[in-house]
Amino acid sequence: MTGSGLFPSGPPRPTYREPHPVRARGVLVGLGAAAGWLLLFGLLGDDLASRMWWTVAAGAAGWLAALALARAGDRGAAVGVAAVTGVGWAVAGGVVAVHWAVTGDWPLW
Repeated sequence: MTGSGLFPSGPPRPTYREPHPVRARGVLVGLGAAAGWLLLFGLLGDDLASRMWWTVAAGAAGWLAALALARAGDRGAAVGVAAVTGVGWAVAGGVVAVHWAVTGDWPLW
């Protein structure tokens, strides 16, 4: 919109746009994919220690995928993958801490 000329103004300010905006659909896809990924890897273990190590390995692979997605792919999916991976690691750490507190035995070695 141009002014009336009553108040002088310079050229219009530039508008910057994100080249890869984060969309809700991408975040939801990332959330679902990472949750399934962590669940499948967690089911590979047969005791607490192996389930936790599988979860750590799946989370590391998930973080690498999130970094690749953030760099060259869908940033919304990267956000979803990173969020679920962080929550999954926190839950795994909480399970280990509760087991350690209840039994007095460190389960990961």
